[in-house]
Amino acid sequence: MSAEHRGARAAADLIDAFNEGDWDRFRSHLKDDAVYEESGTGRRVEDAGTYVELCQGWRRALPDCRGTIRTELADGPVVAQEIAWEGTQDGPLETPAGTLPASGRRIEVVASVWYRFDGDRIAEVRHHLDVLTLLGQVGALPAPGG
Repeated sequence: MSAEHRGARAAADLIDAFNEGDWDRFRSHLKDDAVYEESGTGRRVEDAGTYVELCQGWRRALPDCRGTIRTELADGPVVAQEIAWEGTQDGPLETPAGTLPASGRRIEVVASVWYRFDGDRIAEVRHHLDVLTLLGQVGALPAPGG
């Protein structure tokens, strides 16, 4: 199996592990010093444990959250995914500006995630998430045109 194919499978399994809340399997794909950047919120973490905690926070805010991979590309140590995220904000959502209480509203946002592998494990994750749309959908911002 080629390195590109292994990387694509591992990146897809990472999303599947997130969907299932299987944090041990999620963590197993990451190097200990994995770097995670989230462009929509400006968050950056530099170790796998903190990245797992950050993802667990998303799951607390959106307990039924699921990511569906629409497109996936792999080239050498890099894998890119287009992901459709959807779920219901039934828990508090931590933001850089403070905590938003549960709204009970559904979200549907598209993101891209770029992974860089070092060997068989993920060294870097860059998540480009449409947070503006997400905040509008949970009622934290006025709806477009409103």
